[in-house]
Amino acid sequence: MAARLLFRTAVRAATTCRAAPVPALTRGMAAGGIPTDEEQATGLEKIIMKAMKEGTDPYNMMKPKEYAGSKADPHLVPSITNKRIVGCVCEEDNTAVVWFWLHEGEPQRCPSCGSHYKLVAHELPH
Repeated sequence: MAARLLFRTAVRAATTCRAAPVPALTRGMAAGGIPTDEEQATGLEKIIMKAMKEGTDPYNMMKPKEYAGSKADPHLVPSITNKRIVGCVCEEDNTAVVWFWLHEGEPQRCPSCGSHYKLVAHELPH
């Protein structure tokens, strides 16, 4: 009997105090699906993605292009100054690195193996 009384009271309260229906919230993804990386990217990430689409490598993240190392096709070394220190591992199985200064101008040879390197100007991306 008490259970029936409580049940009726609960039903009356629910029917009399019912508020207007609340419209369902729409999710941002529902309109156009899941956003792509390009749509979500901001700041530095967006700059990098835009540059990669254009085919440039603003922060030298990609593997450098291989050169023959001859006087006609020297290894290009980017620098923001007129000189840079370069390390050459002359042979694949060599454990020592030969360090030398590379100056702007003509290609220079590694003192140990004779591979040629040339300094090229490099602009900072920002």
